[in-house]
Amino acid sequence: MQTLRVTEKGLLLDYLFKHLAEFKKTKIRQLLKYGSVRVNGSVATGHRHALKPGDVIDFLSVKDAERANMKRRLKFKLIYEDSDILVAQKPAGLLTMGTEREKEKTLYFMVTAYEKAKGEDGRGRVFIVHRLDRDTSGFVIFAKHEAAKETLQSNWEKAVKKYYAITEGTPKKREGTLESHLVEDRFKRVYSVPKRTPNSKRAVTRYRVLETNKSYALLEIDLVTGRKNQIRVHLSDLGYPIAGDSKYGAASNPLGRLALHAGFLAIPHPVSGKILSFGPKIPEVFTELLQEK
Repeated sequence: MQTLRVTEKGLLLDYLFKHLAEFKKTKIRQLLKYGSVRVNGSVATGHRHALKPGDVIDFLSVKDAERANMKRRLKFKLIYEDSDILVAQKPAGLLTMGTEREKEKTLYFMVTAYEKAKGEDGRGRVFIVHRLDRDTSGFVIFAKHEAAKETLQSNWEKAVKKYYAITEGTPKKREGTLESHLVEDRFKRVYSVPKRTPNSKRAVTRYRVLETNKSYALLEIDLVTGRKNQIRVHLSDLGYPIAGDSKYGAASNPLGRLALHAGFLAIPHPVSGKILSFGPKIPEVFTELLQEK
């Protein structure tokens, strides 16, 4: 199908009716509906998309249109992708990977479906490198083949990870290091113990206060170690639990979610070795909350 260069102002559907006279109007509407039409390189589906002189209209293949539709329907933001890795931004409330009770409403399932839709043979696959708690939002990296997964995981100690959290109240020290040994009980609750035990794991967290108001503080957090619920436990131990974290002592939930976000990730690319950085990204709802007096 040809490429069209727009010479006059108008609406997309009207322009296509006029310049694709060889197609029935029903067919043209279908091209729009299924994402086969691009304006200046971006998929356009709106009948009333405004055109101006100089715009370029071209058309995707059926397979390419399916891929474009799949990407638009994703329930997460796709931050980066190449032939070896994919970086997604997980929303709060979504599992990273499945459990016995829930296998499909997970980031892993959605990313896998996306890869399958892209593949010519429908056999796309991704591998989990790390995970975030269900209630934590932020960057998650997936590998597209086993070699990339193994390289990423073996270099995971070289990764730089920063989190952003809203705490109830402001820590007395504007920055500090929190350290303890963590254990998990049979109810899946993690807590600190005063001394090392055979079942405990050493955890170290660094924090810095970025902004405050009378009720809350925004903290930037560096993970020295990466233990389950580490940030949540340490801030609770400090006396300033994360807003929305009733499990670890929070009394308020101003955002309707756990106010914890994995907002920066830097790691060597598993093939090229080049350092890839994503973020820093602080959710707008975090900064908006801190602007309230």
